Amino acid sequence: MDYKELANLIFPDVKDREYYEEKYPERNLKDGAMVVRFAPSPTGFVHIGGIFTSVICSKLAKQTDGVFILRIEDTDQKREVENGVNGIIDALKKFKLEPDEGMIDEETSNGAYGPYKQSQRKEIYQAFAKRLIEEKKAYPCFCKQEDLDRMREKQESAKLRPGYYGAWATCRNLGLDEIEKRIKNNEDYIIRFRSEGNPERKIKHHDVIKGNIDFPENDQDIVIIKSDGLPTYHFAHAVDDYLMRTTHVIRGDEWLSSLPVHLELFKALGVKPPKYAHIAPIMKEENGAKRKLSKRKDPEAAVEFYAKEGIPSDAAKEYLLNIANSNFEQWRRQNKTASIDEFNLELNKMSVSGALFDMTKLLDISKSVISRYSKEEVYDYAYRWANEYDEDLKVLLEKDKEYSLKVLGIERGNEKPRKDISKWSDVKDNIEYMYDDRFLDSNVNYEYQNINDKAEIKTIITEYLNNYFDISDDKQTWFNKVKDLSEKLGYAREVKEYKQNPDGFKGHVGDVSTVIRISLTGRANTPDMYEIMQVLGKESVEKRLRKAIA
Repeated sequence: MDYKELANLIFPDVKDREYYEEKYPERNLKDGAMVVRFAPSPTGFVHIGGIFTSVICSKLAKQTDGVFILRIEDTDQKREVENGVNGIIDALKKFKLEPDEGMIDEETSNGAYGPYKQSQRKEIYQAFAKRLIEEKKAYPCFCKQEDLDRMREKQESAKLRPGYYGAWATCRNLGLDEIEKRIKNNEDYIIRFRSEGNPERKIKHHDVIKGNIDFPENDQDIVIIKSDGLPTYHFAHAVDDYLMRTTHVIRGDEWLSSLPVHLELFKALGVKPPKYAHIAPIMKEENGAKRKLSKRKDPEAAVEFYAKEGIPSDAAKEYLLNIANSNFEQWRRQNKTASIDEFNLELNKMSVSGALFDMTKLLDISKSVISRYSKEEVYDYAYRWANEYDEDLKVLLEKDKEYSLKVLGIERGNEKPRKDISKWSDVKDNIEYMYDDRFLDSNVNYEYQNINDKAEIKTIITEYLNNYFDISDDKQTWFNKVKDLSEKLGYAREVKEYKQNPDGFKGHVGDVSTVIRISLTGRANTPDMYEIMQVLGKESVEKRLRKAIA
């Protein structure tokens, strides 16, 4: 028996490697187009780090007229959870990160380079493993788990590196006759890669993010095909990235230590490896130290957190781009209304150390993003969120949609739009006071500010209602009347006038207008008061002012 015959014995009905290379030819893309992939395992909820990777992949594919692939790496089927693939697909949809190719449900994929689920590509991996066996670059290993456990114990007691390498690779040098005999005796086996590496030598590599790095060569005879016929992650990713014509592997830097294995696999396969870009993890500060954002400790690590809070996907993506490239923030300041598609992301400008997750920053970005939405967009997003998470807000919004649109339209669409909503879960608290059936029937806590004498407050409101209020006034006329009222009652018409002579006045026009604002809304901080009054209408304004007087 020779090695070709051995390969045929192990994989008798597998197509030749060339069949798949012809089936998945080089892509017809322009120079510089990037083919990238998000390749998660369906083993639980999607981490925000996975969305971070997907944002980068999607952005690079779009800006280079390339391809963004969703590939599911499910070769470790013991860890797979029910509907895990659909969970990944739904998470990407929530963040508007729908791939160009890849899985579209648990079993179905879309694209010419599929299937995109590794468990459906078993024969492809076997074709490549078969060729490695023919070339004496891989071999069957008959070691049982207890053999490996004993070997590890010996290595640990001798303070040696653990693993299957060198003299410890006991099946590496089995004769062909013995291999044939054991296979025909139906002994269980796996397929191992025959490493030619030497850890005394270094490999030098340029990572697109990390820059120039070097590692000891790999000398481990890793498993490439398991006893169930499925590949390990290491082997599957090399075959897939070659056949899917991936140009850049963008992944977390926890995979950096696997790079020597992966580069050696590509060399053994006789193909050029893709470029690698290892992303630093998103970090959390705790007790003065940094740690990775944790699924177990940090609610914001889970994609579902953003859905429940109602943080718009547009805002989360802007925040993640801000982490990815520090110049994004300046670009946004200079391009306030531009689509993020116009921003040019650069991998080599990504930080080599992990950025700290900053919820305050995220919510500030979210306020700006929501401020750019039209009233119709705010209504639709808030209603969809409320439909799933807040029945009371849903009822409030749908009771009178046209009125709700007017409320949400206050200070929207102008040069300096309102920024009081950072997430959809803020909406109810920010608009509830605008609904008479909520406001007039409630026990409003009027927390007046600088003017807090009850008699003085009553005088201001009564005087305004009886002598100065006219719903048909334009904005300038309305404010001039508030100034007239202020002057009549002993307050400065202008704030600067009061500051120049504080002893000459009771206060200033801002104090008077605050009394009116709190009387109308129960709040000291609201969007533009004139616009609020226009939306409330004459009858509602009068009822509210009388309620405050009472």
